[in-house]
Amino acid sequence: MQRYIFKRIVQAIFCVVGVTIIVFSLTRLSGDPLSLLLAPDAMQEDVEEMISILGLDEPFHVQYWDFISRAVQGDFGKSLRWKRPCIDIFLEKFPNTLQLAVLSMAWALLVGISVGILSAVKVGTWFDNFGKIFALLGQATPVFWLGIMLMMVFAVNFRWLPTSGMGGIENLIMPSVTLGWVFTASITRLTRSAMLDVLDSEYIKMARIKGVPERFVIIKHAFKNAMIPVVTVASLQFITLLNGTVITETVFNWPGVGRLVVDSIFARDYPMVQTVVLIASCLFVFTNLAVDILYAYIDPRIRYK
Repeated sequence: MQRYIFKRIVQAIFCVVGVTIIVFSLTRLSGDPLSLLLAPDAMQEDVEEMISILGLDEPFHVQYWDFISRAVQGDFGKSLRWKRPCIDIFLEKFPNTLQLAVLSMAWALLVGISVGILSAVKVGTWFDNFGKIFALLGQATPVFWLGIMLMMVFAVNFRWLPTSGMGGIENLIMPSVTLGWVFTASITRLTRSAMLDVLDSEYIKMARIKGVPERFVIIKHAFKNAMIPVVTVASLQFITLLNGTVITETVFNWPGVGRLVVDSIFARDYPMVQTVVLIASCLFVFTNLAVDILYAYIDPRIRYK
């Protein structure tokens, strides 16, 4: 078991290092930040001084090593646009994205698991057909279109909800529904598929033969065993939400991590882009690592493969 865990940790570290190299390279190919930081008629002396301050006169490997050595100590540099430490700006925006992610994931799990279970229990009925259509529409509907439609109906026509921005719970309703829609669809399909596999198992048939009430068969026996793949997918989806949702935050003018990345890219603020992408990559990689290790404890066959 220790060998399996060590192997997965090494793979995760190599993955994070590879991501840092790719991001570090691409951000420097996206454009020249000097064109935004200096006036078009700037003197050559000013240009050379700014290049020296940013460290752009150093070789690529020296710049990368300087960045990564400071990053492991929590110093991701200073934003070129906001003139503040990148990590401070990220920590200001992250709670906004966290609110949106928690509410989106909560209703995605509540609706997705409920519809998935009922579709599996009532397989072949009208509700099962509704569940399949619901999941198909959820994965096929573009997020930006759904957000705009919700805004037109509930904010423009009925005037029940605000169009955009932060505020009370009413400001969270439309963004969370928009963001959680596609995840609700995938959880519905996965729950239905996992429940159908479990409901066809021999121990479920035996429980029914022994006279166990149907609600206990569904909830205690079938649902518990069908949740393993659902929990795995839901955990990775939640990390995706925490990393920022660019489209939803842009449509609803939500000041989260997604909007921060978009603004930083247009401003060619590569220290800020590197900070967000590196933290997001680490969250995703090490969450995946934790799930893999948990799987190895749940199912011993995994650790021996």
